[in-house]
Amino acid sequence: MRIGPKYKIARRLGERVFSKTQTTKFTVSGTEQKQRGKNRRKTMSEYGTQLIEKQKARYTYGVTEKQFSSYVKKARSIKGGNPTNELYTMLERRLDNTVYRLGLAKSRALARQMVSHGHITLNGRKVTIPSCVISKDDVVAVRGGSREKGLFKDLAENLQTHTTPNWLIFDVDKKEGVVKSIPAYGEGESNLNFSTILEFYSRV
Repeated sequence: MRIGPKYKIARRLGERVFSKTQTTKFTVSGTEQKQRGKNRRKTMSEYGTQLIEKQKARYTYGVTEKQFSSYVKKARSIKGGNPTNELYTMLERRLDNTVYRLGLAKSRALARQMVSHGHITLNGRKVTIPSCVISKDDVVAVRGGSREKGLFKDLAENLQTHTTPNWLIFDVDKKEGVVKSIPAYGEGESNLNFSTILEFYSRV
């Protein structure tokens, strides 16, 4: 997905939605900007607030508008489901996001690259589609031929400061993770308001 100037976009949204903005420099220089953004949104229209929230989610997960609107449509079409939870679950269950959540990559962008370049396996088979959806009991691992590559050289050290969500289990020695359960909205950490996002799409 092609993205414009990331610092400018992140400041406009008031969130560090890109790995490039996960720095002390951005935090210091962006704090006042973020506060001004909050003040501005107090007078922003409801539509504008919903649009900002949708864009935050899109950039956070690194999906195109076409992909995102497709997820929304699917979330709403599930009989007996909660659209808010369904949308969150669909995004979290993407293979690139799962690789990121396991701590194999420091950002979702790097996770997408890992998958696209064939470094990741799903249930023992190489998968090169970042949007591939994982299920309960699936095994996500670093491909045997990639385990000694520089991308994973400092994996054990990096994982010392990484918190794996409750729905995943990771074995650092095997360099593989197991999907223990399906992620649910509200159980994990999320700074995104998916209800507001769905309200945006009810207008368009």
